Amino acid sequence: MLRSLIAAAALLAPCASLGAAEQPNFIVILADDLGYADLGCFGAVDMDTPHLDRMAQEGMRLTDFHMAAPTCTASRAALLTGCYPVRIGMGDAIAPRADGTVSPSRVLWPNSPYGLNPSEVTIAEVLKDAGYATGLVGKWHVGDRPEFNPTRQGFGEFFGVLFSNDMKPYAYYRGMEQLGEPVDRDHQTQRYTQEAVDFIRRRKDQPFFLYLAHTMPHIPLAASDEFRGKSKRGLYGDAVSEVDWSTGQILETLRQLKLDRRTLVIFSSDNGGWLARGENGGLNTPFRAGKGGTYEGGMCVPTIAWQPGVVPEGAVCDELASAMDLLPTLAAMAGGKTPADRTIDGHDVGALLRGEPGAKSPWEKLYYYFGNELHAVRSGKWKLRAANKLVNENIYNRQWRETEIGNIAIPAALYDLSRDPGEQKSVLDQHPKIAKRLSGYLDEARADLGDSLQSVAPTGARPVGKAE
Repeated sequence: MLRSLIAAAALLAPCASLGAAEQPNFIVILADDLGYADLGCFGAVDMDTPHLDRMAQEGMRLTDFHMAAPTCTASRAALLTGCYPVRIGMGDAIAPRADGTVSPSRVLWPNSPYGLNPSEVTIAEVLKDAGYATGLVGKWHVGDRPEFNPTRQGFGEFFGVLFSNDMKPYAYYRGMEQLGEPVDRDHQTQRYTQEAVDFIRRRKDQPFFLYLAHTMPHIPLAASDEFRGKSKRGLYGDAVSEVDWSTGQILETLRQLKLDRRTLVIFSSDNGGWLARGENGGLNTPFRAGKGGTYEGGMCVPTIAWQPGVVPEGAVCDELASAMDLLPTLAAMAGGKTPADRTIDGHDVGALLRGEPGAKSPWEKLYYYFGNELHAVRSGKWKLRAANKLVNENIYNRQWRETEIGNIAIPAALYDLSRDPGEQKSVLDQHPKIAKRLSGYLDEARADLGDSLQSVAPTGARPVGKAE
């Protein structure tokens, strides 16, 4: 009864102050490059994920959960801030690297001067202000300069790495300090799990927020002896199985400490599986394309919510939701405050997570950006891809953009995702009114967030962080 009253109060007055005993704990577990169809509970037939499958049985599968970008820097920045990456400057601006080359994937590379602007407000800062202990274990990848360190962005504790698994120099950090401990990739998932469990045990007597950002199954793939050679999907499957094991360790720790009914755990992936890697990448069935593309395979990710007694058991949520929703949702649940002095694009989706009857997606329109390029808009079951011309594509860009080489005109296309999740058949000519409405949404996005493909500058974007 008490939990019902607290949940109702959070809906009516999301910024009301809660006592520490009433505040739920939060754990966000993020895999790296995990495909939509790489978990048993999401249809995998050759993967062993018993712990995540149990998590789904005891909680909720979110089948239409989207990242805000199809590559990791931008998607992580959006998750942390509740904003489209282009709104916080995490678009084409971060493509130039320190050595003068350009990142075709629009991710940060080592020693880049760019990062998440310290003036932005992260989930960690919102929850820290609400009385939470905050910790990050794993991959950061939104800036490796000191001013962008997680401990400067609301995290009281940080153990992990500053960028992707395939970048150098690759080293562990604790807080601001680089450690002399070598990175043993085969035992990295176990190392992160040890740190995460330790954080939970040390912080069990106060509300806490833990962000566990795995580096697997991003290449170079690795797994410990306990998992290597065990999966039908090769080393990729071994790495996924170890992430599954890690999740089981986290949930079992919560059960042992009797924190399970007080802790909301969200499991997801930073983008879709990397198809260009073949057997070393994930599967995104039934969606088209994958990491780096703005088809559903690049941005719709396998997501599970779990909190016994709060998230309904064995539930499935087919409503559209986004990683940008985490900041306002967790703020409301904690009795904290979503920043009111700036635009936050995400929404409170607590009603969806609680399985409240009649709860609907708050997203009237969801934009699909790659860098500063506006590719598409989603509204309900409809998705309109904008007509664009991508110029001077090269082979490397092709694996990100899903285009051919050269000057290719891409016609507009309208997809009914309820019937055609693979985006195979455009029905643009059959639904002119719907296409016109969604085209108007694209115009709204361009006026606010810009569109480099049409040389439209943003008016509602904030500056990216840049080290002097």
